[in-house]
Amino acid sequence: MKQDLIIIGGGIVGLATAYTLLRSRPGLKLLLLEKESQIGRHQTGNNSGVIHSGLYYQPGSLKAQNCIEGYHKLLKFCDEHEIAYEVCGKIVVATEKDQLALLKSLYERGQLNGLRGLKPIPAEALSEYEPHVAGLEGLWVPQTGIINYMDVANTLARLIEEMGGEILLEEKVVDIKARARATATAGTTIVVTEQETYETDLVISCAGLYSDQVTKFTEPNLDIRIIPFRGEYYKLKPEKEYLVKNLIYPVPDPNFPFLGVHFTRMKTGGVEAGPNAVLAMAKEGYKKTDINPSELINTLRWPGFQKIAFKYLGKGLGEMYRSFSKQAFTKALQKLIPEITQNDLIPGGAGVRAQASSRDGGLLDDFYIVENKSGIHVCNAPSPAATSSLAIGKTISDRALARL
Repeated sequence: MKQDLIIIGGGIVGLATAYTLLRSRPGLKLLLLEKESQIGRHQTGNNSGVIHSGLYYQPGSLKAQNCIEGYHKLLKFCDEHEIAYEVCGKIVVATEKDQLALLKSLYERGQLNGLRGLKPIPAEALSEYEPHVAGLEGLWVPQTGIINYMDVANTLARLIEEMGGEILLEEKVVDIKARARATATAGTTIVVTEQETYETDLVISCAGLYSDQVTKFTEPNLDIRIIPFRGEYYKLKPEKEYLVKNLIYPVPDPNFPFLGVHFTRMKTGGVEAGPNAVLAMAKEGYKKTDINPSELINTLRWPGFQKIAFKYLGKGLGEMYRSFSKQAFTKALQKLIPEITQNDLIPGGAGVRAQASSRDGGLLDDFYIVENKSGIHVCNAPSPAATSSLAIGKTISDRALARL
C-alpha cells in the first residue's frame, strides 16, 4: 500500500514528528520505519534523562526556540499522559576565576531566552542548594528537570498506533529513490529496506547517528558528516548518593561543544557522574572495544574531522586520558565536589552523540534540517533534542503538511 508519508527513525524525534502529524491530520497514511528491534534504542535510550531549560543556546537559534517551546510541550504531554518527571532545578558552578565572566554571560543568555527565576549564588550560599559543592559562584536554574525519555517514547509509539499510524521494526533503510510521475511535479518516492520496498509521497528522515548516510541517498553532495562521540559515565555508590541533591554542572568551555563532566540525579534512581567526550570507533560504539573499521575510516578521512582533531587536540587528549584513567575522571569531578574519591565511583553506562561536522572543521551547534524533492531530513539534532522533540516535531510537521 502506498503511504502518504514515511518517517525513518524510531527515536524520540521521529516519534514526536509522527505523533504531531497524525494529530494535525487524522487519517494520514503514515508509516514509521526503525532498523532496530525496539524503538529508542540509541540516543533516546542512552541519554542522561535531563529536561533542559534552554540556558546555553544562542538566542534566536533553532536550539533556543525549540528547547524552550519543547520544554513546555513536554511537560504538558507528560501531565496529560501521566508520565513521571520532576522539575528539580540545577546549579551551574564556577570553580575558577576565569569562569566568573562566563557564568555571568550564561545568566544574561538565559534571561534573553526567556528563563525566569535564574538566581546568582555567592560562594557562601552554594551549600544551601548543594551542601557538598565547592565553588566561587553559582547560578540557580529552576526550570531544569529529570525524566526517563523512554517513558515518553513508548507513550508516543502507543498513541501513534492508536491514531492509525504504523510502526515497523527491524526495517533498515538501504536506499531512497525518487520516481517521477507523468502527471505531477512532486513525484513518488521509493523507500527500500532490507526486507521490503515502499512507496510514499514524502519522506522524513530522523536517523540520528546515520542521518548523514540516509540523507545522502537523495542528497549526494551533502557537505556534512556525523562524527560519533561517546560519553562515558560513572555512578555514585548508593551510600554516596547523598553527596548530590539534584543536578550540578560546571561552567561550560565556550570553545568546546560539550558541557563537561557533571552530576545528574536520575529519575530512574541513582546519581550519574560524567560524561566525558571521546571519539567512538563506531557509530554505535558504546564500548571502547566496539570498532567498525569502515565507519572509523570514513570518520578519519573526513576533512572536517581532521581539522577538528587538530583544533581540539589538547582537549581531545584530556578527554581520552579520562576515559582510561579513573583517577583523572575523579579529579575532574572533585572540582565540583572535593569529597568524591575513586572508591565512590562505579562504572555506569555510555551514550553516543551524533554530532554533525562541516567540511571546514565546524561542529554544527544548531539543529540542521535539509529539504529536497524527496522530503525533509533532520541532519543534526544533538542535545537538547529530547527536550525539544515535540517542538521539533511541530516544525517538521508544519513543513511536511504544507507539501502534502
